[in-house]
Amino acid sequence: MDIDKPKRATPPWVDRARGVLIFADDAVHVIVAAFLVVAAFFMFYFAAKNLTDISVAAILLVINDVLFVLIIAELLWTIIRYLRREKFSLSPFLFMGIISSLRRMLYIDAQMSLGSGERSFNENISELGIHVGIIFVLVLCYYLIRKVTPASD
Repeated sequence: MDIDKPKRATPPWVDRARGVLIFADDAVHVIVAAFLVVAAFFMFYFAAKNLTDISVAAILLVINDVLFVLIIAELLWTIIRYLRREKFSLSPFLFMGIISSLRRMLYIDAQMSLGSGERSFNENISELGIHVGIIFVLVLCYYLIRKVTPASD
């Protein structure tokens, strides 16, 4: 015979407190999302301002700013998925890591091309190699996650 233990009811004050905390958590996420949207528009403004100067350095700054906006957009979508109570996914964070490493690689390459920066050639090449390795590992992680989890993420 299977005897079920009686379930204890949660006191009403605990349910109310939980509701208030969930509301506060959602409010914080909405405020953070609003700040991310504002930050993305500011980055677009700075990118457009850099487009007025047609030089290699300005174009690289525009690319850097646009890639930063992509990182902001991925963060924003992560918050939106959280607010919808969707399943957590590592994919956006892997994308952010890949984009961040690409941004840094472009910056180092631009410094090397323009002959600016205080670091030696070997230091720059070493850092570029590290970022290539990071991108390789993140792409491998993305592949493994996609292979293991269903595509409905």
